[in-house]
Amino acid sequence: MTSIARTGTKALMSDPAQAQRRILRVLVTSQILSGAGLAAGVTVGALLAEDMLGSTSLAGLPSALFTAGSALAAIAVGRVSQARGRRPGLATGYLTGALGSAGVITAAVLDNPVLLFTALFVYGAGTATNLQARYAGADLAPAGHRARAVSTVLVATTLGGVAGPNLAAPAGALAEHLGMPHLAGLFVISGIAYALAALVLVLWLRPDPLLLARDLAARAGETDAATGPAADATDTGKGRGGVVLGALVMVLTQLVMVAIMTMTPVHMHDHGHSAAASGLVIGIHVGAMYLPSPLTGRLVDRLGRMTIAAASGITLLAAGILAAAAPGDSVAVLALALALLGLGWNFGLVSGTAIITDTVPLATRAKTQGLVDVSIAIAGATGGMTSGIMVAATSYPALALTGGALSLALLPAIAATAHRR
Repeated sequence: MTSIARTGTKALMSDPAQAQRRILRVLVTSQILSGAGLAAGVTVGALLAEDMLGSTSLAGLPSALFTAGSALAAIAVGRVSQARGRRPGLATGYLTGALGSAGVITAAVLDNPVLLFTALFVYGAGTATNLQARYAGADLAPAGHRARAVSTVLVATTLGGVAGPNLAAPAGALAEHLGMPHLAGLFVISGIAYALAALVLVLWLRPDPLLLARDLAARAGETDAATGPAADATDTGKGRGGVVLGALVMVLTQLVMVAIMTMTPVHMHDHGHSAAASGLVIGIHVGAMYLPSPLTGRLVDRLGRMTIAAASGITLLAAGILAAAAPGDSVAVLALALALLGLGWNFGLVSGTAIITDTVPLATRAKTQGLVDVSIAIAGATGGMTSGIMVAATSYPALALTGGALSLALLPAIAATAHRR
């Protein structure tokens, strides 16, 4: 059995294209599972906090905490991946997310806000790991197909991400049957999903994409394994400028998306909508975040990184305007606004990830990617924390309009980078 496994690994090492296909299949499987895991916090985290604290002003705190937790996890996953490969880094992150889910369930049973907030911080490791997996998809991809490889991993999150929130009602019924609060049900699903995602990676992510890419690079004496130069000089900024631009695109899109998304379930709850209605809207939003990824990847590879990054800012502006104008009793209009919000985020994430991957050399790739994702997580934490405060001080429409306007800051940054080229 061992000799067969070794023979298979050697065959994959001699054929990077075959290895890439296998790696993408395993990553897709784990992303389907982890998508269900990350959707729980988005859907009911704010509602749990509001129930425990009796205040809307801190309803954005759960989102801030699990995105802050994801910042710390992004560093850890990046460093472990840099030192030991993608498999141990990603698996450890998902297991930590499962542990956080168990903590949230315990906090809900005990009605303990301090434990809830601590557990949500730990739970954020799953969110960070889900995003870090996209980089693993690009480790062996040719330069002209990196965005498509990233998008293949991202789209796999759609199935779990859409199904997860829409399991709110049956999961809540199961939780009540087990003697838990209704809102804890989705976190039961989350914990199981994250643990299974880790198991899939531990068992089947072989060969490790980052380690194989390094081995191929060492053998060939190239700067980027089997793909040519590390930077795509036809489209992105070079060196540090490319890293800054890619990070800025992803940071701003994350900030705007998290702020509006976090307060949408609370806004709907305040207008008398059920948890099932909120789950539907968030499910559509998560679907729009990931489902367009194959098309987005092709557009990024064909039209250019910066073109799609600019489209991200414009799409987020449209989402903010529509969310602000939506009648409080209209699930359909809110769902459309959140779909645009997810699409704008998707444009920004795929184009920004491609810019970063093109720019950073293989020798420091995982570590740099982890640090970039820290900035993204901090932006998400800021958006989540300030969203509740802003809605309490003003209104949900004011939050949506502010987020949409902020997204336009991408355009001058992109224009400046294009001019320097």
